[in-house]
Amino acid sequence: SAGPTTAMRLAALLATLRPVLPLVLGLSLGCSLSLLRASWSQSGGEEQCSGPPGRAGPLAGGARPEEADGGPGPGHEDFRPRIVPYYRDPNKPYKKVLRTRYIQTELGFHERLFVAVLTSKATLNTLAVAVNKTVAHHFPRLLYFTGLRSAKVPHGMVLVAHGDERPIWLMYETMHYIHQHFGSDYDWFYIMQDDTYAQAEQVKALVTHLSINQDVYLGRAEEFIGGDEQARYCHGGFGYLISRSLLLKLHPHLDSCRNEILSVRPDEWLGRCIIDFLGITCVSQLQGQHYHTYELAKNTEPEKEEEEEFQAALSVHPVSDMTLMYRLHKHFSRIQLDRAYQEIQDLQMQIRNLTSLTPSGEAGLTWPVGINAPFLPKSRFEVISWDYFTEQHLFSCPDGSPKCELSGASKADVSEIIDSALEQLNRRYQPLLRFSKRQLLNGYRRFDPTRGMEYTLDLLLEAVTQKGHSHVLAKRVSLVRPLSKVEIIPMPYVTEATRVQLVLPLTVQDLDFVANFLDMFAMNTLDTHDNALLTLLFIYHPYDAQRVSQVDVFAGVKAMVGELEKRYAEVKIPWISVKTEVPSQVKLMDIVSKKHPVDTLFFLASVWTEINMEFLNRCRMNTISNWQVFFPVHFQEFNPALVYRGEQAASSGTDFLRDGHFDRRSFAEACFYNSDYMTARTKLAADILDQDEVLESMEVFDVFLHYSGLHLFRAVEPGLVQKYALRSCNPRLSEELYHRCVLSNLEGLASRSHLAMALFEQEQANST
Repeated sequence: SAGPTTAMRLAALLATLRPVLPLVLGLSLGCSLSLLRASWSQSGGEEQCSGPPGRAGPLAGGARPEEADGGPGPGHEDFRPRIVPYYRDPNKPYKKVLRTRYIQTELGFHERLFVAVLTSKATLNTLAVAVNKTVAHHFPRLLYFTGLRSAKVPHGMVLVAHGDERPIWLMYETMHYIHQHFGSDYDWFYIMQDDTYAQAEQVKALVTHLSINQDVYLGRAEEFIGGDEQARYCHGGFGYLISRSLLLKLHPHLDSCRNEILSVRPDEWLGRCIIDFLGITCVSQLQGQHYHTYELAKNTEPEKEEEEEFQAALSVHPVSDMTLMYRLHKHFSRIQLDRAYQEIQDLQMQIRNLTSLTPSGEAGLTWPVGINAPFLPKSRFEVISWDYFTEQHLFSCPDGSPKCELSGASKADVSEIIDSALEQLNRRYQPLLRFSKRQLLNGYRRFDPTRGMEYTLDLLLEAVTQKGHSHVLAKRVSLVRPLSKVEIIPMPYVTEATRVQLVLPLTVQDLDFVANFLDMFAMNTLDTHDNALLTLLFIYHPYDAQRVSQVDVFAGVKAMVGELEKRYAEVKIPWISVKTEVPSQVKLMDIVSKKHPVDTLFFLASVWTEINMEFLNRCRMNTISNWQVFFPVHFQEFNPALVYRGEQAASSGTDFLRDGHFDRRSFAEACFYNSDYMTARTKLAADILDQDEVLESMEVFDVFLHYSGLHLFRAVEPGLVQKYALRSCNPRLSEELYHRCVLSNLEGLASRSHLAMALFEQEQANST
């Protein structure tokens, strides 16, 4: 009986200790590991490093040595973070720190490549023009240098004339000019002649693989005649590359080189100058990069040149005439295009091979291979609609009409996409079948912002076999015009400090809204001291103008203006009175334009506009003199009686989908410079000879659209929010303007859902 009793006691003891057993095991394991670690540390500390006594040996990887007591060694404090307290001397006047507008300027970044082309009187209008038409637009910055005096510059070229045609003097002045104007802005400088064809993309790729920290003089190395065998200069006919550091070191010695070095060739003179004063010789290979060149023989046919040296050349010389320059450009462009297509095919093959290894397998392979998958809408509101078209008509027109003629860029787009479809079909099925188009049965296209323009074509084709048998069949094809590389459009620099001149035309129908406009103007511009002025334009009807001495319809507005001028002593709000039955926007702007300087920035406003600083800054930034005008699309709130139907409007935020819409039919607001308006207005006057009926049918937008070469920036503007008001449409204006005004009023009533709900409630009320 003792055996079972002992077993029962042991089982009870184990049951009692089971909850604390993991804790005991964890403590035991932790203590054991601590003892092992301490023993390893002591054994490691007994090892002696080789070296002089009392001095620790160097650590691997260039680490700083530590003292025997474990403290940091000399210079170790440089790696410790330190807080530098801000201190300003109270005896010195406070000076505001001016920050640069772009971080690139503040960090000292430079542009990559500057190109200088040396030309002459005989080749300025021939070879230089050919260079400008072939490769100039591929380089970020390119200038032409000549020794002519007051040379006539061909269109689209930037020419620097030094006034001396001596070759050495031209080279000296060119190097001096480059250093003075661009030495601090660019990392690389490529100098070539106008009888040189350079592959721009290859040159740009070359400089991306070179280090800017070295003094680089790279080109086709040539020996000096009767000179040192080790020294080389870069042949100017094939172009050469100079780094910024080399240019900065060379500039102080240019005057000495001009006076001491005698040479007939400018490239040899420059090479001798670099060698004598800097000890740097020309090389054709640097940092694993080769500068390949090819010398053209007489009567060369570029299309028949198959040498590997010619295919890999960065520059070709000499180019004897413009035609040869264009043929070379066509040939090398074809080579680059073939390389790009081959690279695309290789990448697509790699994508196909790797897709099978992904979790989704081949089912995750998109078409076309390498292009983003189509956009997947999450709701019916995100579905991208397709536009239907034929070869003659488009059934989704910009003006909202159901059918319009296919013309212009749209027609060219459809023709190109049909030709591309036939080319792809013939490439796939030839020589077994050869297709020709009979008719486009149906065409669909849509723009997918994630991948590009998508097309679906139903083509009626005639297929001809190798034996000459033909058959007519219908085939559906799908095509994609993918989005290419994003390009940043260069824009002139503008500032937010420009003064804005607001122009507010007022009629008798606008009197109820003037008070709110002036209150918003005073609160958002005058109180904040924004650089903005206001001019009022009182438009009198002829009947009201005759009675102005007895009853002035704008007397109340003039009293409000007087109160503002008393409240803000430094502010003057002038007004201009105009008598007319037809308040044409162009005629009114003609009057205002003559009373302001040509550099005035106008903001043509409406009485329902609520001025704010945010929009005025965008007006300044989006309007560029002699470049761009800005026509904002304001946000128009719906009629609250239809939207809320007696309910209280939400006080926080504005629901754009429910409370209003962007009024695309209104062109009442505009930002433009007076000089741009005067230029366009002069062209309009020469075209129509100031016919009043034509001016009455036009707005300022039409003047800029048809009679200026400026960019018209038309964009939605959330900073311009207008309360609902029923606009008065003048029937004396043109039919188009009157119709647009009526449609704006109708579309501004409410959304379709609100109108449907109002009709439903009205029908329910009538039925009861």
